[in-house]
Amino acid sequence: MDIFLSEKNRVVRQSVRRFCEKEIKPIAAEIDRECSFPWEVVEKMGRLGYFGIQAPRELGGAGLDSVSYVIVIEEISKGCAGLGLCVSVHNSVALYPILAFGTREQKQKWVPPLARGQKIGAFCLTEPNAGSDASGIEATAIRKGDHYVLNGNKVFVTNGGVADTCLIFARTDPGAGSKGISVVIAERGTPGFVVGDLEDLCGVRANPVSSIRLYDCRVPLENLLGKEGMGLRIGLTALDTGRLGIAAQGVGIAQAAFEEATKYAKQRKQFGVPISRHQAMGMMIADMATQVDAARLLVLRAAVLRDQGKPFSRQSAMAKLYASETSTSVTDMAVQIHGGYGYSKAYPVERYYRDARVTRIYEGTSEIHRMVIARSVLE
Repeated sequence: MDIFLSEKNRVVRQSVRRFCEKEIKPIAAEIDRECSFPWEVVEKMGRLGYFGIQAPRELGGAGLDSVSYVIVIEEISKGCAGLGLCVSVHNSVALYPILAFGTREQKQKWVPPLARGQKIGAFCLTEPNAGSDASGIEATAIRKGDHYVLNGNKVFVTNGGVADTCLIFARTDPGAGSKGISVVIAERGTPGFVVGDLEDLCGVRANPVSSIRLYDCRVPLENLLGKEGMGLRIGLTALDTGRLGIAAQGVGIAQAAFEEATKYAKQRKQFGVPISRHQAMGMMIADMATQVDAARLLVLRAAVLRDQGKPFSRQSAMAKLYASETSTSVTDMAVQIHGGYGYSKAYPVERYYRDARVTRIYEGTSEIHRMVIARSVLE
């Protein structure tokens, strides 16, 4: 894939790969098993600029391009999908909307600590009755004097257990339907801001996914992002970039599974020869290699279009759809190649298999992405 990367992109990849091999990969199984968030490693990631990959340097970010962004997410996810998810969501749907829609004062206030990893961001859209149908949001943000009063229950919030700065999607005009949804920034520690119990998830267990409940939580009017009624527009804009991150995560998980399966197939012997010599194994490895490369190319195409300032919504949806499906397929084949050992927690492919499954659900289900792609093709 080097022919598609600039020298700066290759340097970024080499640097983050070295960091992941040293700092993330050795602890990945432990933090998955214990559902623990590795603050010490996260602080190092902050100092390296991973939490402000595309934020401008003058606001504390690394000032890199979208291709570098997907490279960083892929490499971190290859080491630990939960941390890859943390960095992806933080950069794409928490930090980016502030950069894209925030006032100068909002950017000065919130971007530097987020970009340096001193604070973690979260995107609070999903509710018990609102997921794929974002217009079903029931949370409210009602003006009272110089504040909004927030009430609602957000669920499956990525980074929720550690997030400091949360983008809350809520109805500022309950009678206006989808046009009454806005985005208000709320911070941990504000009275009425309650972090719920962590979810006991199948995969990405190093990420503290939780609910966030709002009980008469008062935030200043200046915490409104954009204008009232812009919530769905902000959300859809953010999700185009978020899909790129999750697509890159899927590629990273699939790449890790492919490498483990290839190594195992060369070492494991049956019928007197390494199982890689058996045609059935070779066919699976060929499919894995092809699918991973194809997924990565789709991700890179969408990232390049974004860097060029061209529309990339369809390409982002295609990348996320194919990369998430590839992640599931490749990790399944990796388990099969390992046989009974693949079903054991003693081997990492079992973790990759669990981590991969959710990539077809969050940041838009595969079904929603097929609808988005079909609509863009047929219109």
